[in-house]
Amino acid sequence: MLKRTCTCGDSRQENAGETTTLSGWVNTYRDQGKGLVFIDLRDRYGMTQVVFDAEDTSPEVMAEGTTLRREDVVSVTGVLRVRDGKANKKLKTGDIELVAKELEIINRTAKLPILPDDHDADNIGEEHRLRYRYIDLRRPKMQNILALRHKITQFTRNFFADREFLEIETPLLITPTPEGARDFIVPSRHQAGQWYALPQSPQIFKQILMVAGCDKYLQICKCLRDEDPRADRQAEFTQIDLEMSFVEQEDVLEIMSEFATNLYKEVGGIDLGDLPQLSWKDAMDNYGSDRPDIRFDLQLKDVTDLAAKTDFKVFKEACDSGGSVKAMRVPGGAEKLSRKKTDAFAEVAKTYGAGGLPVVKYQGGEFVTGVAKFVEPIKDELVEALGLEDGDIVMFGIGTYRVACISLGEVRLAVAKELDLIPEGMFRGLWVIDFPMFDWNEEAQRWVSEHHPFTAPLASHLDILETDPANCLSSGYDLVINGAEVGGGSIRIHAPEIQSKVFGLLGLSDEETEDKFGFLLNALRFGAPPHGGVAFGLDRLVMMMIGTDNIRDVIAFPKTQTGADLMCEAPGAADEAQLDELGIIMRQPVETTEQA
Repeated sequence: MLKRTCTCGDSRQENAGETTTLSGWVNTYRDQGKGLVFIDLRDRYGMTQVVFDAEDTSPEVMAEGTTLRREDVVSVTGVLRVRDGKANKKLKTGDIELVAKELEIINRTAKLPILPDDHDADNIGEEHRLRYRYIDLRRPKMQNILALRHKITQFTRNFFADREFLEIETPLLITPTPEGARDFIVPSRHQAGQWYALPQSPQIFKQILMVAGCDKYLQICKCLRDEDPRADRQAEFTQIDLEMSFVEQEDVLEIMSEFATNLYKEVGGIDLGDLPQLSWKDAMDNYGSDRPDIRFDLQLKDVTDLAAKTDFKVFKEACDSGGSVKAMRVPGGAEKLSRKKTDAFAEVAKTYGAGGLPVVKYQGGEFVTGVAKFVEPIKDELVEALGLEDGDIVMFGIGTYRVACISLGEVRLAVAKELDLIPEGMFRGLWVIDFPMFDWNEEAQRWVSEHHPFTAPLASHLDILETDPANCLSSGYDLVINGAEVGGGSIRIHAPEIQSKVFGLLGLSDEETEDKFGFLLNALRFGAPPHGGVAFGLDRLVMMMIGTDNIRDVIAFPKTQTGADLMCEAPGAADEAQLDELGIIMRQPVETTEQA
């Protein structure tokens, strides 16, 4: 075999005259006639033009060269020379070419189901690309994404190794624990009728590592949740997972801010600037979201007190039931946003629980169209509260506090896209802190964790943990960049009696607590230090840096929206002998509304 001496991206004009062997895939083939055949030879490092020239290439090699086709795998030995004519400025090797002297055809390709071209990728169905992922991954764009992912993980390991973190693996076969999503479960052959769960996160284990005295833990780990995939979520995803002992919230935010800003700058060439802190309440009040996009300035305003002064039934019902009315001023929106567009924004609001989206225009010192007659009694107060100027439009979010905020917050994002308010290429981030400890689940009639059940309440709120859980704030925190949550964590509960109280508030009986979390509570009873940590979504970090909203773009072998791996045809049927050995009898699953 001809052994390559350099890659297809290495050679430059100064290497002219050197004898070189290249190996790779035939990217393009051009027979110019008159004894000239050109190929572009590609590997993950770049491309080099190879020429089979009858004046310098033997007839045998020339004849073989004319048989090459796209994606054949070959090795070529020859002499580098400066291109005769115009250089190809699109290639790093564009000043030179390799004149073929020897050719080894390592593997001829069959008829290709897809071509690994970036410019053709959008014309190929995603399922087809995933079925032939090994070809799709040859595309330069995909190679660059894999390289970026590698750089992020290497930067991460080096950054935290320099700060004395230990990289420690945690198990993949664990006991089922209620963490909010469904577990993937695995039958045990040795313990008949018993099941393992695959971890939704290493949360409990990293806490136990702190109890074990490891002090600083890092893991780039797989997490698995049996929930429906979506554009930015897969059932199988990767976290940058950390935990630290003897820390307070500010300690965690300081080191993670340093990590995030340095990562973006050194790997992505992106200046995040400072990462300010914003309370959950202020984020919801001002932006209608606990992951606010602060790249543009549209903000929400609470006008519940003003709305209560009107006779508008929708306002009155919300105010009388303890709900909220939020308003958003859109500068110049009276002219820029047609009725058709505001109707479309109303559908967005309805998707997030609102009954609709009342709007009013402010023109010539008066409210016109929409709900103008209903807000006329509060005109002066509303103009002052919102700072209205001629030509503005006002949109209202109505409902419970969360519905009013979230529905109008989503409209805010839709308006920003419609009016092109989001600066291209800008990255802005912040920490959202002081989350509620709990949220009331109306359907289940019980409290649920806003983050997870191991999150500690703020030290100043310990005294209202049981007496006023609705107003108890947690020491949870999320890093939000460009309106996406890229990381989150909290200071953990290290006192077993507080952890037991939280489990009780979440509706777990003493028996359920011991059954599901007895090993954690026991660990806390034997000397647990104060500790806290964070997890960053590796996939989302890569998505953000390359500018895609599809998580499947940044994972080498992703699943489809239905959780299928089209390349290796998973999931598949189990062998009957395996099922017998495990004591499993198959039956047709009962179809539920959620599954349908």
